Amino acid sequence: MSLTKLTLASALEGLAKREFTSVELTQAHIEAVEAARGLNAYILETPDKALDMAAKSDARRALGEAGPLEGAPLGVKDLFCTDGVRTTACSKILENFVPTYESTVTSQLWRDGAVMLGKLNLDQFAMGSSNETSYFGPVANPWRRAGENANSSAAMTYAKTSNWALPEGRHGILTPGGSSGGSAAAVAADLCLGATATDTGGSIRQPAAFTGTVGIKPTYGRCSRWGVVAFASSLDQAGPIAKTVEDAALLLTSMSGHDPKDSTSLDIPVPDFTQFVGKSVKGLKIGIPKEYRVDNMPAEIEKLWQDGIAWLKEAGCEIVDISLPHTKYALPAYYIVAPAEASSNLARYDGMRYGLREDGANLTEIYEHTRAAGFGDEVKRRILIGTYVLSAGYYDAYYLKALKVRRRIAEDFDNAWAKCDAILTPTAPSAAFGLGENSNDPIAMYLNDVFTVTTNLAGLPGLSLPAGLDANGLPLGLQIIGKPLDEATVFSVAGAVEKAAGFTAKAEKWW
Repeated sequence: MSLTKLTLASALEGLAKREFTSVELTQAHIEAVEAARGLNAYILETPDKALDMAAKSDARRALGEAGPLEGAPLGVKDLFCTDGVRTTACSKILENFVPTYESTVTSQLWRDGAVMLGKLNLDQFAMGSSNETSYFGPVANPWRRAGENANSSAAMTYAKTSNWALPEGRHGILTPGGSSGGSAAAVAADLCLGATATDTGGSIRQPAAFTGTVGIKPTYGRCSRWGVVAFASSLDQAGPIAKTVEDAALLLTSMSGHDPKDSTSLDIPVPDFTQFVGKSVKGLKIGIPKEYRVDNMPAEIEKLWQDGIAWLKEAGCEIVDISLPHTKYALPAYYIVAPAEASSNLARYDGMRYGLREDGANLTEIYEHTRAAGFGDEVKRRILIGTYVLSAGYYDAYYLKALKVRRRIAEDFDNAWAKCDAILTPTAPSAAFGLGENSNDPIAMYLNDVFTVTTNLAGLPGLSLPAGLDANGLPLGLQIIGKPLDEATVFSVAGAVEKAAGFTAKAEKWW
């Protein structure tokens, strides 16, 4: 088997048995990344740094000092600051920003022996559901619809310009989801053993569902946000995208932990999450929220959901109906709270201290010209919405009401936990759609988060795993939502679903 086809767990096992070295494993991934540039998953490749880290990893292993992730090559979403390595949030305004510090999450991965292959593409400032708002061009999903053609030259063309003519949106190139589209595509295409990602309203789980990968957003505060470019501070949370549930558990164990530099970081022990994968789920109560049966939901999504229910019944779980009555208000509340926080967080990009600076006759013009040139359309849209809902006369009418709805949504989950141990839902309302199909309809794009935003608003852990294919041969995901800080149960339930689903499909290579 090619070294790039290995799961993270099997690669670590092979390294431990000295079947291959980290340098060999890393070199195989470097070559795979170079051959897959048409996907535009990586916006910055760091092969020299990767090989240097791999050589040092091999030296530590030879001394018997191997860490939990020793020698494993990973990709890093370009929202995580990396010391001495360009970090842009896929925006023009930070196009040439090179941090002098390392994010806490990535520093913990390097502490545990992981190797950095490069920085991964994303929607600009993590704002988007299709990875089409990136300043560096969109990412192409490694998957394609059965019967539709895609070719590397077309992917490369689209990766470099969003003005490419798309014949009826049916050009064979699909979105990998967003905002963590680069992370999901890289894992799905075997361009890394796992990747860091962030989730503000579904940006780990929806891309995972679109690419046949596993992604978990942990409890808010489980992973430090220090050194991660902020979008909406009360919603953002780091997490991994991986090939299997076990791999996701391995990565989350390393990424988690208290950080005194982040005031929202939780000072609690971090269990070895891998110990819960494969654990019996017999006797667990699994909640099925009636409000997640939305209008016009595809029959394939409903069937997959029923399959998941049947698998958990067979594993010994008790299925219980629950109600989350304020779910219907989640999207409107999210798209008030998130832009409001974004408008505040992005005020720092003014051309004064770092990043892009455009000339102007006075200070106000410098601000205006810099921000106009540096931000993309979707970022500007959300800043305008956020500034509007925070302005005098509208703060009470919109923002405060959204916060009240957020509290009600959290209370819905609190009530549900009296009846169940975890919740099973679909991850997304559809399979991956074509690049360009929804880019001119912000509302249609926002609806991609309908099943995921509630967990961010309530601060809960949520995991997506692939569980089937639609009629076009594209992956579909199921989501497991857990109690606060109960990632252990989430991993146990996910492991049971993964085993029952037996999902082994891979994207057919065309890039």
